[in-house]
Amino acid sequence: MSAVLEIRGLRAGDDGVAVVRDLSLEVGAGEVVALLGPSGAGKTTTLLTVSQLLEPLGGEITFDGSSIVGKRPSTVARRGLAHVPEERGIFVSLTTRENLTVGVRGRRTDLDGIVDLFPALARLMDRQAGLLSGGEQQMLAIGRALVQDPTLLMVDELSLGLAPVIVDRLLPVLHQVAREREIAVLIVEQQVQAALRHADRAYVLNHGDLVASGTAAELVADDRLLASSYLGDIEAEGP
Repeated sequence: MSAVLEIRGLRAGDDGVAVVRDLSLEVGAGEVVALLGPSGAGKTTTLLTVSQLLEPLGGEITFDGSSIVGKRPSTVARRGLAHVPEERGIFVSLTTRENLTVGVRGRRTDLDGIVDLFPALARLMDRQAGLLSGGEQQMLAIGRALVQDPTLLMVDELSLGLAPVIVDRLLPVLHQVAREREIAVLIVEQQVQAALRHADRAYVLNHGDLVASGTAAELVADDRLLASSYLGDIEAEGP
């Protein structure tokens, strides 16, 4: 499986203060990788740095075979990186249809494909996005990312503010699009067990350090690891 995203020795943070230290991870085409850890571990900082919304303090980020360090966020997006932020990033004053079509240039938007993935959006096309429920807004946010035909999809805190039953409907969609479209998917998620049910592999951060990594099955079997994801109570991995 070819690596779409490779991070090596990443140091990242804001105002020159490293929140993430010496992080290395990779995401391959067609797989879902979860980035886990307690609040404040550096997960969102990692995604923002990959998108170049934060300038890395050190290390290397390779996307689709070439370095993206120092590139403009818009350049990275045009190369095929789609980032669904924690706040979802939808245009609340526009309709669902307008959200899915705005900014898509030079080709027809595959609305049918998005509705196939999220049937609930079919009846919401003419509704203002700000009037949608939290789950509907998250479907729309992911749909907005997918109409860009990305090579890498990053989703930050998919479950934020959502009922577990909605999360269990959304996570399989990410697994489906990864397989069917050969997209590399990187998710940040607080609901550890839900994430591991649908991820292929996972990395766990604790206070900015990588403390564990492995297949989802390996991490599910490690009760100590799951506890650390919530509480941050294990030591970092050795070299």
